[in-house]
Amino acid sequence: MLKRLLPIAGLFMLFASGPRAQPAWTVPDPNTLPDDSFGRTVRYGRDLIVNSSSMIGPDAADPAMRYGGNGLDCQSCHLGGGTQKFALPLAGIWGVFPTYIARENNVRTLEERINGCMERSLNGKALPVDGKEMKAILTYVRFISTAEPVSQSLDGRGAPALPLPDRAADPVRGRAVFTQNCAVCHGPDGQGQRLAAAEAKATGRRYQFPPLWGPDSFNDGAGMNRAITAAAFVHANMPLGTTFAAPVLSEADAFDVAAFVVSQPRPHLAGSEADFPDRSRKPIDAGYAPFVGPFPATQHRFGPWKPIQAWVKANGASARASD
Repeated sequence: MLKRLLPIAGLFMLFASGPRAQPAWTVPDPNTLPDDSFGRTVRYGRDLIVNSSSMIGPDAADPAMRYGGNGLDCQSCHLGGGTQKFALPLAGIWGVFPTYIARENNVRTLEERINGCMERSLNGKALPVDGKEMKAILTYVRFISTAEPVSQSLDGRGAPALPLPDRAADPVRGRAVFTQNCAVCHGPDGQGQRLAAAEAKATGRRYQFPPLWGPDSFNDGAGMNRAITAAAFVHANMPLGTTFAAPVLSEADAFDVAAFVVSQPRPHLAGSEADFPDRSRKPIDAGYAPFVGPFPATQHRFGPWKPIQAWVKANGASARASD
């Protein structure tokens, strides 16, 4: 199910939008570029997104290049190398940054946003902002964005938001949804399908389908470790081959299986308590302290979320400083 899902997870969930009538989704092909400096840089950036684990992750031949800390690739969340519609695409985002990011309560550059994913979804460390790899990723993002207008309302950006359920998401029921729909790819234990050494070397990937929890998956500070975020992604893209126009899972199934996945053990991100210094802007489904309002941690994690949403709306000023 959650094909190469959840890592880098939240990188561009801030661009989530629902389906609407817009121009056709078009993304230029890096392979059409000539074999010159620009073409090689664009293709190198694409390869870094597709084969992160072997190029800038724990399987990199040069130990100095091991910035990622798990077996995920950037396209584990940004499907199709960041080109797939409603699958957290990177296409179309060039020019949106610098922009305000609530997690830091400050304006952040695209480089800083990418490094946030390196540290959270890839459970690693930041890339040098002036290095060859960052330059290539930025060049690739700019190239695949050229066919789409720079607009946060562009149809296809992010993943379509789902209406919040009135009940709590049910991780117990979610386990059954996972077993029926997801385990065939991600394994009954959620640890993915690891490639044999020869195939991993040939493809540049550690996994055919990535682990959704455990030591080789995204950490608890990643955006995909939030049930609302994960449910929207799953509903629009999973099982593998699903499109937002023809979802396989119901909205209830998506919320429940997301609750099951985020309830599983994964690496801890040190310092996450400093996230969202303006507490009124903290996602209502963030499962780590400090929390917003008089609600238990389990309600933030699994819902029901509408009472939290209403409380934040009514108590914005006091929520900003709540610990």
